[in-house]
Amino acid sequence: MVLPASALPVELPPAFLGVARSATGKLWRDRLDARGAARALAITQRYQLPEMLARVLAGRDVGIDEVEDFLDPTIRKLMPDPHTVTAMETAAKRIAEAAMRGEKVAIFGDYDVDGATSAALLAWHLRHCGLDPLIHIPDRIFEGYGPNVEAVRALAARGATLLVTVDCGTTSIEPLAEARKLGMSVVVIDHHQTGEELPEVDALVNPNRPDDLSGLGHLAAVGLVLITLVAVNRELRGRGFWSAERPEPDLLGMLHHVALGTVADVAPLMGLNRAFVAKGLIAMRRRDHIGHTALMDVARLNGPPEAWHLGFMLGPRINAGGRIGRADLGVRLLLEGDVSEAARIAAELDRLNSERRVIEQAAEAQAEAEALASLGLEDKGAVIVTAAEGWHPGIVGLVASRLKEKFARPAFAIALEPGGIGTGSGRSISGVDLGKAVRRAVKERLLMKGGGHAMAAGVTLRKEKLAEFRAFMESALAEDVANSRHENELFIDGAVSARSVTVEFANTLNRAGPFGAANPEPVIALPAHQLVYADEVGQAHLRVRFKSGDGAIVNGIAFRAVGQKLGDALTQNRGQLLHVAATLAVDRFQGSERVQLRVLDVAVPDPGPAVIR
Repeated sequence: MVLPASALPVELPPAFLGVARSATGKLWRDRLDARGAARALAITQRYQLPEMLARVLAGRDVGIDEVEDFLDPTIRKLMPDPHTVTAMETAAKRIAEAAMRGEKVAIFGDYDVDGATSAALLAWHLRHCGLDPLIHIPDRIFEGYGPNVEAVRALAARGATLLVTVDCGTTSIEPLAEARKLGMSVVVIDHHQTGEELPEVDALVNPNRPDDLSGLGHLAAVGLVLITLVAVNRELRGRGFWSAERPEPDLLGMLHHVALGTVADVAPLMGLNRAFVAKGLIAMRRRDHIGHTALMDVARLNGPPEAWHLGFMLGPRINAGGRIGRADLGVRLLLEGDVSEAARIAAELDRLNSERRVIEQAAEAQAEAEALASLGLEDKGAVIVTAAEGWHPGIVGLVASRLKEKFARPAFAIALEPGGIGTGSGRSISGVDLGKAVRRAVKERLLMKGGGHAMAAGVTLRKEKLAEFRAFMESALAEDVANSRHENELFIDGAVSARSVTVEFANTLNRAGPFGAANPEPVIALPAHQLVYADEVGQAHLRVRFKSGDGAIVNGIAFRAVGQKLGDALTQNRGQLLHVAATLAVDRFQGSERVQLRVLDVAVPDPGPAVIR
């Protein structure tokens, strides 16, 4: 009897370096199976690329014929016709009409980085057209997410005839109905998942609406705003609006905004998003935008910015205004034309970010203790739901994210207010759709309101419903969480020794960047290297140093490792041989460059020689 092909056993690649269970409990896997390794070899041979770079490309499913375009993603090749997006033509015509008539336009944005960059990009364009738009960024605590009736009425009272919402509006049925009732035209430019009902507006530009076939649902709102403005420019060109005195604005010159919003919103760095970020980083390196330069200076970013700087250094400072300060500070900075005023706003955002860290750390410690108590010694439970009075509503998303990382399961952090209402955020793990579960909880009347997407969600509930909500989420997500956590694997792109870890090697791998969501940073392994130094530095970080058998030394850092499994493994194995899994970063200090490991995981080698692949 001959088995059909589908019934033939599929042999998984063995554990990388034999690591079946690392210090953090992970199974190490080679990112490439036999087919991927063959593709990497073909890429090396056809393009004469270094072997490790070819492995990285193959590990990200880059086809042999796609290599050149992947290494140099261009907006010209990847930019779609804007009219492929549903309702785009209507939106572009209405915005162009406002420019032609000199109307008062109101921009309503979200309070996060994507919302701030979207609002700033649209406002910059409208100013170039000769308009003076109103900008409203809602207060996270007093107004909450998205348009609200009071704000809409206030904008109408100030003479707005066109309301454009960016990074919000798709689910704002009543507030946008009020805007129409007050005589305003409404254009929504958003990328969030839709509910069952769509708002009655002039144009809803959202590639995630059910009837959109553009395939652009992965774009952040700021990328969608850029495409909308391409359509607006084209419409105004057809109407003869541009002239020598009023030239057509250079949209590609504003890719700083698009890169920052895309990375900070954790949009997948694939296709057009990769091109936006790659070219936006080049624009930021020119340091010719006053607001972005002030932000980089206050973040003490001396070298050329990379994608992770946007997500971990610049984005959080813009976000700090929306979390615990004035919600519009980020937009104001990005639109500021005076160097000294931009420096002042950036300094205020930096101060708020430091304050945010202190508030977050206190709440995080309390939430971790509650999570440990609920999970128990057996570590049982699919979902973490923590809640407390006194938590700042602006930092619950960050706390939920920390809990998710620490306990490897979906987590919620909810700030309870004196009136018995809780406002919270949830963060999920791969393979578990949190937004879908939250929308079901709204239908079951466990939540007053809630929504989001697969990886993040927001909730509002009454305190007395907390236990019921916790039980519902546990039941709804248990199977998906169990399946996801069963596959607790770390994928390795290849192995090298310390002597190979140079600035040139790091720069070679960076050709496959920018790295982020959907294009993960390369993870390299150092087999059986001696840990010759490990000491605490900064806030719970560990500075480490590894030595290879030939005596070469490489420095590294394990972020937030103290008190965690990784930190314990490092401090307990000083002087011992360890397999090390890490990403690479180029550290620039006082004009010199050196490469540094960012340690993700370690494992004690099995007895016997380790082989470098």
